[in-house]
Amino acid sequence: MDNFELIIYPLILGYLLDLLLGDPRNIPHPIVGFGNIITWCDKRFNKSANQLLNGTVCALALTIGTYVIFAFAWQWLKGINHIAYILLSAIFVFYGLANKSLLQEGREVFKYLNEKGIDAGRKRLSWIVGRDTNNLSTQEIRLAVFETLSENLSDGVVAPLFYYALGGIPAMMCYKMINTMDSMWGYRNDKYLFFGRVAARLDDIANYIPARLTALMMALVGLSWRSVIFIFRYGKAHISPNSGYPEAAMAGILDCRFGGPHNYGGVNVDKPYIGANDRPIQNSEIKKISRINHSVCLLSIVLISLLYYLCINPSFDLFYNI
Repeated sequence: MDNFELIIYPLILGYLLDLLLGDPRNIPHPIVGFGNIITWCDKRFNKSANQLLNGTVCALALTIGTYVIFAFAWQWLKGINHIAYILLSAIFVFYGLANKSLLQEGREVFKYLNEKGIDAGRKRLSWIVGRDTNNLSTQEIRLAVFETLSENLSDGVVAPLFYYALGGIPAMMCYKMINTMDSMWGYRNDKYLFFGRVAARLDDIANYIPARLTALMMALVGLSWRSVIFIFRYGKAHISPNSGYPEAAMAGILDCRFGGPHNYGGVNVDKPYIGANDRPIQNSEIKKISRINHSVCLLSIVLISLLYYLCINPSFDLFYNI
């Protein structure tokens, strides 16, 4: 079995599993394991003294350790049995992707909002965003869903696939550890300002290229020149060095406005606006978001497969002889 099959078969199988199953909550999940390890480190090492040093050591140890463990395990498995290698790799690609589950969560917020009222919509939204949702209007709830789906299209789909393309399952799981650390420690409050600083910076670095690739692919599948303009005009208009790019791309596709003041843990954060058209968001627009996200995910799979085919296939002498 050649390298192309060992790389692409798990990629396609894992993608199909995610497309069919989403993120089942009743089976063991490695990201939950990552979260448990991160929580243990937090309780054990996040002390008032030496927060920055302890957080740095923890972040680096978890990042490097994750890569090394998976690299050794997958190299051993590859030497033992190629079929087992493909099947287990496909399962971990499935674990690493979060496309269908993210869209399900977004649709659930819209469903609760439409069928059970604004209080139910606010509560359901709180499951997927970090901001306070208690006082959000219907418009703000819908915008918050679109913002988080845009941002997480990069974090939960394109970035994991990007690192799979670079280094297989070990690199993909290493990225998931970094991203999980940031989601748990990357807060600018007294508890994590210093302890989570390096974890947050690692996440910024890891997402730098994927966030921009995500934005460009969104503009491409959305056939929106305005989206391209928004990427360059508003991509930097965000507290995060990366999140603004996919959000700007989606704001351009929809011709709407994201950002503005939000409340996080009782602290008001005045985010820059992304876009200028503060128009009402309609219920049906969640379908357009879904099409964009599914299209970007599929495009990522196709591009990775094509890239590996061109690089590995001996008939393409230009790539084969590099």
